[in-house]
Amino acid sequence: MRVTLTTLLDTPAERAWIEVQTARLLEHVAAPLLVFTPIDPQALPAEWVAGRYHVGVRLFGWLPLGTQWIVTTKASQGPDCYQIRDNGRGTLARRWDHLITIEPLAPARCRYRDDIEVQAGLLTPFVWAFARFFYAHRQRRWRRLVARGFDYTRY
Repeated sequence: MRVTLTTLLDTPAERAWIEVQTARLLEHVAAPLLVFTPIDPQALPAEWVAGRYHVGVRLFGWLPLGTQWIVTTKASQGPDCYQIRDNGRGTLARRWDHLITIEPLAPARCRYRDDIEVQAGLLTPFVWAFARFFYAHRQRRWRRLVARGFDYTRY
């Protein structure tokens, strides 16, 4: 099942692109709903590169949800959009394919889109509903972060 959510960010697409390539952004926008604990490697990279990252996932930082493979592929950037993909899987979802697209709209405004395809067998409708809620949460956190001038110290 597919989830597609879009939001507008009052920041240049280039700045959003710089931020989306960092593990720091993932940790910030996922919190406090999900907390990721690196397993292999033992730390997430400062900047995502094509590779495989095994993480533990906890709901609200304490309820274990199993593990997830974050499998990033080469990021692409062009004049019309920037894209990065996590074609992962985990304990609850045998497929968690997430494509992020950032499109410039104006010098200080961009469109940010999450496209997610989830497959989890009989659990797919529940995982899909959670993904919809989770990515709406992430986009709210994105907008708040942009409004605060990318001040990661403020919750």
